[in-house]
Amino acid sequence: MTAQHDLPLTVTVTDRTSMEHQLEAAVSVARERAMHERSRGILVTRHAVDRFSVALSDAVPFGITHELQAW
Repeated sequence: MTAQHDLPLTVTVTDRTSMEHQLEAAVSVARERAMHERSRGILVTRHAVDRFSVALSDAVPFGITHELQAW
């Protein structure tokens, strides 16, 4: 995951365990931002086998986390 907490966050993984931990951390950051804004939901996008992004999205209702496969 990138060092700063600007959204979207990019997560690059090397194995399943790191994927779960890094995505959980990234979604936690996004959830905190979403709770502050209270207007957008969280979109987790898989861009490749080892690459994800986590962002707030106007297309996802507040309180919802949506997963998307983009590859």
